[in-house]
Amino acid sequence: MTTHTHDYDAVVARYFEAWNADGDRTRAETVAEVWTADGRYTDPLSDATGHEAITAVIASAREQFPGFVFRLVGDVDGHHDTARFSWELVNEADGSAPVAGSDVATLDAGSRVRAVYGFLDRVPAGA
Repeated sequence: MTTHTHDYDAVVARYFEAWNADGDRTRAETVAEVWTADGRYTDPLSDATGHEAITAVIASAREQFPGFVFRLVGDVDGHHDTARFSWELVNEADGSAPVAGSDVATLDAGSRVRAVYGFLDRVPAGA
């Protein structure tokens, strides 16, 4: 049995760089670096496969919550090719975090994201 060793903290830090990237070009480039070409992102509101679709999901979230950033909550936990972590969407102006969730990511041998399964733990009413 072959077990890959990943730096789960570094992978998740890059993942958040993609989610927090400003500008379409930077966002697309970061997504291409973080995800495999056939990577998938799915949560209760989205199901996207491939760099272009994942970039669009991230852009939509950023447009819906201008002035907010995604931040890690707690530690990243990982084994084999899988990492799990929690996050919140924080308003940079007042520090409020109306949205929070937990994600599970699977990685390829090169520590690129193959798939993310997202769960929303806290969502504002009407969102």
